[in-house]
Amino acid sequence: MPQAPIDVYTWPTPNGHKVHIMLEECGLPYNVHPVDIGKGQQFEPDFLAISPNNKIPAITDPEGPDGKPISLFESGAILVYLAGKTGKFLPEGERARYEVLQWLMFQMGGVGPMLGQAHHFRMYAPEKIGYAIDRYSNEAKRLYGVIDKRLSGNAFIAGDSYSIADIAIFPWLRSWENQGIVLQEYPHLKKWFDLIAKRPAVERGVKVLAELRKPIRTDEEKEMLFGKTQYAKR
Repeated sequence: MPQAPIDVYTWPTPNGHKVHIMLEECGLPYNVHPVDIGKGQQFEPDFLAISPNNKIPAITDPEGPDGKPISLFESGAILVYLAGKTGKFLPEGERARYEVLQWLMFQMGGVGPMLGQAHHFRMYAPEKIGYAIDRYSNEAKRLYGVIDKRLSGNAFIAGDSYSIADIAIFPWLRSWENQGIVLQEYPHLKKWFDLIAKRPAVERGVKVLAELRKPIRTDEEKEMLFGKTQYAKR
């Protein structure tokens, strides 16, 4: 019996692309529901019902673990869920599984937040704050260095096999120029990056909603993403 499509509520950001890529890699059918974060659609009640932290992406799978629908938010949790559902990109062996999970947590706790801050203060902050730019640009370089060193002895982030750790980290590195990074200074990372970028499922995943993505320019968009609207009680 065919798998019922998974509903994906998303936008073409690094966290969104993580889930798009995973769905493509797993060959799962899915329906895309754009959530325009520049227009504040992430604050609408229907979206908050499945993503209470008002962040994309979120999914609803009509065929959850017990055969009943399940909704999930947080991109890392979604990757783990889809890996469990399909048996792909997360090893069954206990040691190898934890190896992958620790690098997934590295992305969730470090790569995403820190590179996001570097991007914000370098590109979008209303005033150029030298301390913040230096702090997060230097942290970006440190994280790229950690990844580069890891890849000096491993084909992929968590070892010899492609996994959800690679899927989680790759989209965040696609904006390396805006993070103050010279990619050629990290040769092992660059080799891995170029390899991942050529995967057909990755190529398809990063194209999802790509035509809708545009630079954040208007005051309304900045308010929705960075202003008081973001912090209102709901």
